[in-house]
Parts: sequence; structure tokens; C-alpha cells
Amino acid sequence: MTVKENLSKVLNDVEKYNPKIIAVTKYYDENKMIEAFNCGLRDFGESRVPECIKKIGKIDDTIKSQSIYHFIGHLQTNKVKYVVGFFEYIHSVDSLKLAQAINLEAEKKGIIQKILLQINNANEPQKFGIPKQQIENLIEEVSMLKSLSLEGFMNIAPLTDDTSELTRLFSEMFKLKEQYNLKELSMGMSHDYKIAVENGATMIRLGRILFE
Repeated sequence: MTVKENLSKVLNDVEKYNPKIIAVTKYYDENKMIEAFNCGLRDFGESRVPECIKKIGKIDDTIKSQSIYHFIGHLQTNKVKYVVGFFEYIHSVDSLKLAQAINLEAEKKGIIQKILLQINNANEPQKFGIPKQQIENLIEEVSMLKSLSLEGFMNIAPLTDDTSELTRLFSEMFKLKEQYNLKELSMGMSHDYKIAVENGATMIRLGRILFE
């Protein structure tokens, strides 16, 4: 199926919730990104810094200027200088140290960097993200960093067919977003986006279901 056909199916599923669809292009080349753009998508998610910058460099300036890039992978502090300002949103901020490094780079570049805090509310040891018990302290610390704009939360749910568990985790994330009066909630991928939007996702990150 084409990206256009795949996107049509997704839009039919999520239309009444109106989330921002982030086309996750990290495993796909610039041609797929252009195809997605031509279907009306403007938000693109990447997680590998050098490959992403090289790939986007091959795209026409008109498309680049109308696209919004989201960094959705684990970010090491030594890569911060490449990401800040290039990506409008960094979804995966999971420590004060990383937030401080992003803030310092944003300050140098004279910009306000939009970030989301990655929350591991399923407490999966193999995944990045802070436990929900640490959210309040981290938000207090981040609020003092003047070159950051905290837009919301991001989570990566377990790869499971247990819809009740996914519903519980996603609804908990929505309650946290509301509790801290934040705008964005980045959750839901190709296998669970329907449950995510039903439980308050404002951004869904879709790769395989759009491009395969």
C-alpha cells in the first residue's frame, strides 16, 4: 500500500481526536519523507542524529522549511549541540543533566527549545524515562531553565496486546499531563495508537503503519 492509502486509514481511525501525526522516518530514506510530505504530513520523527541530518540535507529547501522535526530517541549529552535548534521538539528528555545541557546550548544559540519529559510509567528497566515519582522534582528544576519550554510528556508503552494495561498506562499519562497543566502528550505508535488517542494523546508517532 502507498503512504497515501495508509494515511487515509489512520486518519479514519483518529479523525475525531485530531492528534498531531508524527511520521517516524528513522528507518526510511528521504524519498519516503517526501512522499509523506506530499500526502499532507508536516511532522517528522527521527532518533539517529548524524543519519537524520544527512538525510534531511538531501531534501528540497521548500519542503524543509515547511516541515517540523521531532527528536524522539534517546539523546546523549554529547549530541545535544546537533539537536538543539534543528529539531523543534525534543521528546526524550529524561534527566536534569540532559535538560541542563539542552538549556545551555539553546542559550548559546539564542533560542527557546521545546521539550517533553519522557516518563517510564510502566517501570520497564530496559527503557529510558523517569519514574512518575520523580516528575514533580524534575519539573521544578526544569522550570528554572530559561531557554527551555516544557510542552508536555512522552511515553513508550510496553509492546503488548493487553489493551486493559495499555489503557491504564495511557490514561495515567493523561492524568499527569492535566495535573501539571501541560499541552502535549506524545504517546502511541503503530501497534497502539488507537488506544493512545482514546486516552488523550495529542501526538502519535507512526512509522511502520504509514510506510509499509
